[in-house]
Amino acid sequence: MDASTTPPAPAAVGPEELLSDPYAGYARLREAGPVHRVAGTDGLPAWLVTRYEDVRQALADPRLSLDKANAKPGGYRGLALPPALDANLLNMDPPDHTRVRRLVSRAFTPRRVALLREPVRRTADALLDAMAPLGRTDLIAAYAAPLPIAVICELLGVAEEDRPDFRSWTDALVVPDPARPERVKAAVGALLAFFARLLARKRAEPADDLLSAMIAVRDEEDRLSEDELMSLAFLILFAGYENTVHLIGNATLALLRNPAQLAALRAEPDRLGPAVEELARYDGPAPLAIRRFPTEDVIIGGVTVPAGETVLLSLAAAHRDPRRFPEPDRLDLGRDATGHLALGHGIHYCLGAPLARLETEIALGALVERFPRLELDVPADRLEWRPSMRTRGLLALPVRY
Repeated sequence: MDASTTPPAPAAVGPEELLSDPYAGYARLREAGPVHRVAGTDGLPAWLVTRYEDVRQALADPRLSLDKANAKPGGYRGLALPPALDANLLNMDPPDHTRVRRLVSRAFTPRRVALLREPVRRTADALLDAMAPLGRTDLIAAYAAPLPIAVICELLGVAEEDRPDFRSWTDALVVPDPARPERVKAAVGALLAFFARLLARKRAEPADDLLSAMIAVRDEEDRLSEDELMSLAFLILFAGYENTVHLIGNATLALLRNPAQLAALRAEPDRLGPAVEELARYDGPAPLAIRRFPTEDVIIGGVTVPAGETVLLSLAAAHRDPRRFPEPDRLDLGRDATGHLALGHGIHYCLGAPLARLETEIALGALVERFPRLELDVPADRLEWRPSMRTRGLLALPVRY
C-alpha cells in the first residue's frame, strides 16, 4: 500500500455491467485505477479495490475490520441477520476471532475432513448413477448442488431424512427478490428453527460429528456462546454449500468451454489438484471478499479510505490481474495458480478450504471419468447467471453425455 493519497479513480462501470460481464467490467476498473468509489450490492456506498497486490495486502491488514460495530452509518454492511446467525467468524476480529477459530479448529480437524473422502466419492457416484440413464440434465440441480449439501450434512451430523431444502433458504438470502421481501424473513425463520432443533438433538444425543464436537469443545474453561454456536453452524452450512456448488459448476463450465484443457485433464487425472487451484482462480464463486471497515484512515493503492467506510476487495479483478497472472483470461491447467485468493488470505483464510478442495477435486474427477462425451446442451451465451454481485454462479448448467 502506497504512501501517497491520490484521489480515487471515477467508477466508470456500473453494477449492471459487473453482473452481465463481470471480468470485462472489473478489467476496465482495474486498469482505470486501483481503488474506486462505487455503490455496494444494495446500492449503498463503498470503496472497491481491484489490483492483486492491494487486495492481497488488504485481506491481511488488521486495520480492516470485519466487525460491523466499526462501520459508519449509511454504508454498505452486507447481509442483515439476527444475532443468532450473525455471531460468526465473518463478523469477528481478534481477540474474539482468535478464540472462536481456535475452538472450532479443534473440531474441524484434517482427520475429520480426510474421513469424508470416501463418503464424498460415494455420493458423487450415486448422483452420477442417477444421471447416467437420462443422457442430458441440469448439472447444477442434479450434481453440483446436491453433492455439497450431502457433504455438509454428513459433516454436521444431519440425518438424511432430516435434510431440508437448504438451497431455497440460501437462494433467498443471497439473491433476494425485491418484490417478495417475505422470502428472506421466512428463510431466516426456517434456519433459526432448524438449527435450534438440531442443536437440542445433538446435546441430547451427541455423536461423532462436527456439531457434537463444537458443542463439547472447550478451551481453558472457555466455550462457544449459544449465538456463536448457532452462527457457526449456519456459516459452515452457508459457506460450505454456497461456495462449493458454484465452484463445481463454474469449473465444469470452464472445462467444457476449453476442450483442450479438458482433454489434458482426462489424459492426466493426477493433475486434478493443481487444476482445481487454476479453476478457482479463473472463475471462482466469490467475486468479492467479505466487506471490511477501516478502524482508522488507511491508504490503499495510493487512495485514503476514511475510517468506518466500507471496503470491498474484488477477488475477481485480482485473479485476472496480468501483473500477477500472465494471460489471466486464459484457462491454463498447467499454470502455477498458488497465491490465488479464492479461499482468502491471512487470519480469515477459509477454515473449510481443505474440504472445498476435496469436494471439487472428487466431483470433477468422477464427472470427467464417468462421462467422456460430456458437453454443453445449449450455447454458452444462453446460460443464465445468478443476478448477484456476492456470488458468481449459474442458475442451471444443461449438459448432454
